[in-house]
Amino acid sequence: MQHKTYKAAIFDMDGTVLNTLEDLTSALNHVLAETGHDHTYGTAQVRQFFGSGVQVAITRALAIEKGIASYKQLEYVGQDGDTITPHVDAQEVHRIQDIFRPYYAAHCAIQTGEYTGISQLLRQLRANGIQTAVVSNKPDPAVQKLTADYFQDLFDLSLGEQPQIRRKPAPDMVLKALKDLGLTPEQAVYIGDSEIDIQTAKKRRPGLHQRHLGFSFQNLLRKTRCPLPRRYARRNRQVLLKAAGRSSQTAKVVTLLHNHESSHFSFKS
Repeated sequence: MQHKTYKAAIFDMDGTVLNTLEDLTSALNHVLAETGHDHTYGTAQVRQFFGSGVQVAITRALAIEKGIASYKQLEYVGQDGDTITPHVDAQEVHRIQDIFRPYYAAHCAIQTGEYTGISQLLRQLRANGIQTAVVSNKPDPAVQKLTADYFQDLFDLSLGEQPQIRRKPAPDMVLKALKDLGLTPEQAVYIGDSEIDIQTAKKRRPGLHQRHLGFSFQNLLRKTRCPLPRRYARRNRQVLLKAAGRSSQTAKVVTLLHNHESSHFSFKS
């Protein structure tokens, strides 16, 4: 069997390389309290707010506060066909967002921590000539700070939410990262932990096939014989490695990751 060679691994940040949930929860509750809103959300609730950027997270929180959405409906906020956001005060969302961004940037590394084995994985990838990048819907100042604090010299490129670039699940951020790395989409793999990451891998612009933005993490690990962080081997964690346009192969990868009990991965040719 012939295996494709990849030149870069692009990672999501929240829930993939860093556990940022505690700091996100603290920051959101602080800012909501400051702006006169409900501010007693727990980590399980805040986990459902974030993933599509700060604006969507705040919209989701206000939708819950106003009772116009259930937690099961939150995944549709900020997506195509969203019927909830029009009922949330856009000016209030922007007011809260403008306070949240600088506050979180200054308080984003208090309880945040790297998932065990990520730095080791990144070093091994780089030792094998694989470029690494992190692309996140988190505000760019926070992404730059967290990358510098936790992964100094381990990412060739880090990119957060910026006004001129559509956030994930649009492919724009990943495409920009690839352009800055000097690579084409088919030369990279993309690794994430959420439905947004699956959608990012699926999205494509005219002339760009689905498989171009996908990834085959198993081939990358086979080539580099990299250690796999235990986070990715735990069955109770939802690891979503989506090869766009190759769902059957992806399903196999996910199954392997979920059922593997070791911190190292190996694949037979």
